[in-house]
Amino acid sequence: MQRDRLYLFDTTLRDGQQTPGIDFSVEDKIAIAGMLDEFGMDYVEGGYPGANPTDTEFFAKKRTARSKFVAFGMTKRAGVSVSNDPGLAALIQAKSDAICFVAKSWDYHVRVALGCTNEENLDSIRVSVAAAVAAGKEAMVDCEHFFDGYKANPDYALACARTAYEAGARWVVLCDTNGGTQPSEVRAIVEQVISAGIPGDHLGIHAHDDTGQAVANSLAAVEAGVRQIQGTLNGIGERCGNANLVSVIPTLMLKPAFSDRFETGISAEQLTGISRLSRAFDELLNRAPEAQAPYVGASAFATKAGIHASALVKEPQTYEHVPPEKIGNRRRVMVSDQGGKANFLAELKRRGIDVPKDDARLDALISVVKEREAEGYAYEGADASFELLARKMLTGLPEFFAVTSFRCMVERRFDANGQLRTVSEAIVKVMVDGEEKMSVAEGHGPVNALDLALRKDLGKYQNEIGDLELADFKVRILNGGTEAITRVLIESHDSTGARWWTVGVSENIIDASFQALMDSIIYKLMKNREMAGLVAAE
Repeated sequence: MQRDRLYLFDTTLRDGQQTPGIDFSVEDKIAIAGMLDEFGMDYVEGGYPGANPTDTEFFAKKRTARSKFVAFGMTKRAGVSVSNDPGLAALIQAKSDAICFVAKSWDYHVRVALGCTNEENLDSIRVSVAAAVAAGKEAMVDCEHFFDGYKANPDYALACARTAYEAGARWVVLCDTNGGTQPSEVRAIVEQVISAGIPGDHLGIHAHDDTGQAVANSLAAVEAGVRQIQGTLNGIGERCGNANLVSVIPTLMLKPAFSDRFETGISAEQLTGISRLSRAFDELLNRAPEAQAPYVGASAFATKAGIHASALVKEPQTYEHVPPEKIGNRRRVMVSDQGGKANFLAELKRRGIDVPKDDARLDALISVVKEREAEGYAYEGADASFELLARKMLTGLPEFFAVTSFRCMVERRFDANGQLRTVSEAIVKVMVDGEEKMSVAEGHGPVNALDLALRKDLGKYQNEIGDLELADFKVRILNGGTEAITRVLIESHDSTGARWWTVGVSENIIDASFQALMDSIIYKLMKNREMAGLVAAE
């Protein structure tokens, strides 16, 4: 059976840029456009040329090789001719393959926001699309507030969509701009639009996530007949975000309800890169990936309960809705105080550590892990620290160095200019090959000072840790009061792109931090010698 083609339209660089706290530079946009193009998106919408210097510079060149590069902007203003509208001129002149016009399709907005008549708005849609087509651009129209407009005045909303289609728009995109429409409403309205004479292979869906249903609304629209889906990486966007293409794409490709009927421009091989794409995008945004993100999150294929782990080891399908390797993710059987022996055996095996299930050392390891987690350790979120503990108890760890003592001081004082300053200084004494080395460092806070001092001179190992960087530092207070037990989780990475997590627990936050720092460095040295499992460093 021949499958219908679905087209993927990414608006991360335009609608995604409306996310509070996100402000892409030209260099950011070039990098992201390259990622999207390589992954295989059909359309990459780059922004609004003429609206700001960044987007204007970005559209000075075509930024994609395979994907169609799309410029976004408004239809011409009412009362102004096509040739005299500077916004339309900027869109025509942009080095893009296509233009996506935003047009009002709710008569309430036409009256209040545009201040023109319904007919003037239709004329603006008509002549703008014609101008884009005449310039050799693929034209599409985002019918803003379409679903709310349809519910308020279906005849006018349909007139806007029909005008765009008849003027030559390749795509008429139905937008749930306020994000409040329900999937059943989306399905019914799309079916009515198609019945009114606008074919589904010229319709798109643009859903916002204000009720948490943007992905569901996008899929409902596909089932009803639309063939273009708009969204963003990791669902970023204004307010609650846009439809998350990182969730939409695997669903379209891996779920028979869609994969039996539809195909996309993404190959099975490219799909295995979607987890990497999602995480690389978060890295560019300088934010931690969402662990529980569908499909691509670190916890998406993780199981913690012992009875689940036992079944998962025997037959993965018992607790996995799709094979994780198809989206570049991996299975995780987590070790914790809730885990049984099956969890530990599975995780040890993944790290290349084979131990018989009746080995007394395994029982000892399980006992220690459960005792430590009762004290506040969290090995389920610190794979590297778990591996170091396991290897120490089961196979032994090489002693690269030993810290004989450390001291950390924080001083708050006025400097020579009368400005109040807080200065942190750390002293660390380390034994390497029988030789004691003492290092002193100042840092931005006591943990930074300790980190710098510890890594200042490790003798013959110094060059091995030059590319080690701390990516994230999380502190959690486990009980109340100033004497509380503190847990510190540290995320580290190196030049290979590998990442690993380590943990420390103490009633002293500095001591907890130092434990996690030590584990991070030791794990790095183990990894350099291919003595550490790939599971903890990915």
